[in-house]
Amino acid sequence: MKKLFSVAMLVVLGSYQLSAQELYMPRNIKAAYQKGTRSMNGNPGANYWQNHGRYSMDIKVDAETKVVSGQEEIVYSNNSSDTLKTLAIRFVNNLHKPTSPRGGAVSEDFLTTGLNISSFSVDGETYKVDSKNWGTVGNVRLKKPLNPKSKTTVKISWDYPLSKESGREGQIDPNSFFVAYSYPRISVYDDYNGWDRIPHTDRAEFYNDFNDYVFSVKAPKNYVVYATGDFLNPDEVLQPEISARLKKSYNTDGVVNIATADELKNGKVTAQKDWNTWKFKADHIPDVTFALSNHYVWDGGSVVVDAKTGRRASAQAAYNPTTGKDFLNSVKYNINALAWFSNNWPGIPYPYAKSIAFQGFADMEYPMMVNDSNFGDPVFAQLVQDHEVAHTYFPFFMGINETRYAYMDEGWATTFEYLIGIAEHGKQAADNFYKKFRVNSYINDKSAEEDQPVISMSDQVSGAGYGNNSYGKASLSYLALKDMLGDDLFKKALHHYMNTWNGKHPIPWDYFNSMNTGSGQNLNWFFQNWFFTNNYLDLAIGKTEVSSGKATFVIKNVGGFAIPFDILVTDTEGKTETIHKTPVVWKVNQKEFTMTITTNRKIKSIALDNGIYVDATPNDNVYTVR
Repeated sequence: MKKLFSVAMLVVLGSYQLSAQELYMPRNIKAAYQKGTRSMNGNPGANYWQNHGRYSMDIKVDAETKVVSGQEEIVYSNNSSDTLKTLAIRFVNNLHKPTSPRGGAVSEDFLTTGLNISSFSVDGETYKVDSKNWGTVGNVRLKKPLNPKSKTTVKISWDYPLSKESGREGQIDPNSFFVAYSYPRISVYDDYNGWDRIPHTDRAEFYNDFNDYVFSVKAPKNYVVYATGDFLNPDEVLQPEISARLKKSYNTDGVVNIATADELKNGKVTAQKDWNTWKFKADHIPDVTFALSNHYVWDGGSVVVDAKTGRRASAQAAYNPTTGKDFLNSVKYNINALAWFSNNWPGIPYPYAKSIAFQGFADMEYPMMVNDSNFGDPVFAQLVQDHEVAHTYFPFFMGINETRYAYMDEGWATTFEYLIGIAEHGKQAADNFYKKFRVNSYINDKSAEEDQPVISMSDQVSGAGYGNNSYGKASLSYLALKDMLGDDLFKKALHHYMNTWNGKHPIPWDYFNSMNTGSGQNLNWFFQNWFFTNNYLDLAIGKTEVSSGKATFVIKNVGGFAIPFDILVTDTEGKTETIHKTPVVWKVNQKEFTMTITTNRKIKSIALDNGIYVDATPNDNVYTVR
């Protein structure tokens, strides 16, 4: 539409300039930068390190007793400059023990006896380890300290019962199991916190080192195993026709029905031995997981995720043909998501060989797998699967400490979920969903917790604060920065951050510094505004003067967040012009600025439209000329 108005903006200067301010750091984070393990230019420091484990595991699932047992060997490398006198051993599934700390009440079906360790040795020396009183993190004092830049070999034999109530893991039905967090692991020892001993309480999520895994899963006849990593022995455990279909799906754009319900029922899928041992391998990855069922149908296809090399990724789905109607299109959803994320946002090729959607209850991400519910709503089902697949980049590709900094992964997954939603369903539908599920509950919460600073440690905020900070507010900050920098510069900065820190353990200050370097701008004023304040979403039109040919009005940022918004100027003939303002208008003064519009038309009203940045008090966003 032809321009109806000319616009001038007068920024009311504040008493201070935020563009070059130093961001607050806790003492432990500041110490890491001082030690040179991290750098203020956003790169890992000259002294950066992270520890590493090489895991070899043989795991067995007894479908009758619902007991998982295993033996593992961990070759653990202490790459730090510290001498380790203890090993922190993490077993997330001890969450099910009655004595473990949890964030809320659980049913009896959730409870189990937890981890039993039958043998434990370090460098061939037997340790008497009793895990009876362990929570989700145990402690083993080493008889010989592990020196810097040295390795040790830990061997553990263990077992635990699968929880009858399935959430992130456990029994999906009497013959289908999602077996996640299924092995004792050495917890993370890092440069800013030492041993990660924060217990898992079923809300805040996880933090793992990048390890190498070779593992096998021994499962009963007719049970198909789906797992993280390269499937090493399909010809040993699958019947020839099924193995051939699986291999065909690796290079097929469409959907291949790898195993049907009738084939599973009639014993025509797996090798007909009493037990089959399924073998997998995955390198430089934060975790591995697997699932199994004797009646889930199995679909597969693939898609090119790296146009430069032609590399394909496998997209698979396993689901109950009776109750999993959403999953009939799961492979198509997966193919679409893998291609879109690889080529658009974040625009980095999907980094793994496959992605498997397994019907469960958690709506939860795992490396190369998702555990999703059946919703009975195909649009919602696709969006949830998109969100979980997006997590491939954050936290797995980027090694996020989700326990402390959930906004570094959930915020990005929410952002990518919104952006792919625009491509799939249109902007209006994506906006509506985003506002309904990501913003409205936050901005309409009348408690004080919704305004806790995003930088707050995720495991230390309660109730609404956790969800608001991790999902909606963090995502809004990323989208606001995208709006301010523009797509090209934002993607350049994002790629700089991701290329610099993938396979490592970035913390929020690494994100801030990397985005500064990648954009070529000092964005600390923006990060201070979004991450370190009690701001919220609320604009208002203040003092307004309308005279012949001119309107001057004040836009107040009552809530304080540096958000983008539109100014809608409507004349008496009903014609409206939209003037877009990016968050940069708040750089100098984050409280208010004055605008002047000159026009040869008669103004009827001036309104502010915050879009997805839902306004806490929308009634003061409109001025009508009387």
